[in-house]
Amino acid sequence: QVQLVESGGGLVQPGGSLRLSCEASGTVFDLNTMRWYRQAPGKERELVATIDRSHVSDYLDSVKGRFTISRDDAKKTVYLQMNSLKPEDTAVYTCNVDVRDWTSRYRDYWGRGTQVTVSS
Repeated sequence: QVQLVESGGGLVQPGGSLRLSCEASGTVFDLNTMRWYRQAPGKERELVATIDRSHVSDYLDSVKGRFTISRDDAKKTVYLQMNSLKPEDTAVYTCNVDVRDWTSRYRDYWGRGTQVTVSS
């Protein structure tokens, strides 16, 4: 079994910062591309940031320059540093990771999500 557990969400004022973490546990042999998604109430889920095994990253246009995705493979963890937060960043943030598990194949795993609320 593989589990992804997010942490670090919460309530923050506009202009503030939060750092999200997503740790993989269980039978994890390797981690490939890691991603953060978000979904706001009444809206479709959108891809916020990705990072591949070479640490090449890509971002949703609306978060470029404010968010930074990073990974620590030794800790099996992906991070999302979010600065200059805006009310429109309010959403449930969920991590998604391509994991080589006990089947020796890469499979897609999802966390349960963490709520980020930006409000004064």
